[in-house]
Amino acid sequence: MRDNVRVKLYRDEAVVLRTRKLGEADRILTLLTRTHGQVHAVAKGVRRTSSKFGARLEPFSVIDLQLYNGRNLDVVTQVDTLAPHGRAISGDYGLFTTATAMVETAERLTEIEREPATQQYLLLVGALRSLAEKVHPSSLVLDSYLLRALAIAGWAPTFTECARCDAAGPHRSFSAPLGGIICTNCRPPGAAAPAPETVGLLGALLAGDWGHADVSHERHRKEASGLVAVYTQWHLERQLKSLRHVERA
Repeated sequence: MRDNVRVKLYRDEAVVLRTRKLGEADRILTLLTRTHGQVHAVAKGVRRTSSKFGARLEPFSVIDLQLYNGRNLDVVTQVDTLAPHGRAISGDYGLFTTATAMVETAERLTEIEREPATQQYLLLVGALRSLAEKVHPSSLVLDSYLLRALAIAGWAPTFTECARCDAAGPHRSFSAPLGGIICTNCRPPGAAAPAPETVGLLGALLAGDWGHADVSHERHRKEASGLVAVYTQWHLERQLKSLRHVERA
């Protein structure tokens, strides 16, 4: 009798965050799914030239897949491509490094396996689409993604009122540990002093105001990127390995 043994199939959409080799022909996938959160699964035989869906499981691709619950890892049984972003992104080093920083961030922010993270999934899908289609400069897409992903995770920065005392802005100091823009009275030693245009750009990136962001000056983009990197790594409590390789214009 095998009444207590059940193979449970389920289907979901997912972004392929990362892959690694397993044995001679398999791959282990780290997936961010729409409804099941982060899932680790094995795709059997995908490294063989005869594999029917190996090319569909490249990093950055958005897929519809069927899996069944295995003992240690779920097993991929069917895959359909929804958006082959990996093809467009992997052929461009600048886009590749930017996308790698995004998926590393997504993996960190959703590291509790099977905890639903639909907002993080949708944000990542939109950001990867913008990269692949070159809708906006890649550095702006990355910084907007990082700020908004942290906001979803509960670490929304403020770029208007003081992050410590709520005093109305504009203010000229920035502190990652305190949560964003800081007034003169609350300014801690060593706080950054970004240009007003940089603060405005940061607010636009958080809000998704691309009309503002796309016409920003390069020096303000560069300053904003530095502050976003500091803010991100402070709240993740460890360095993003991929961020150092991102090409900034």
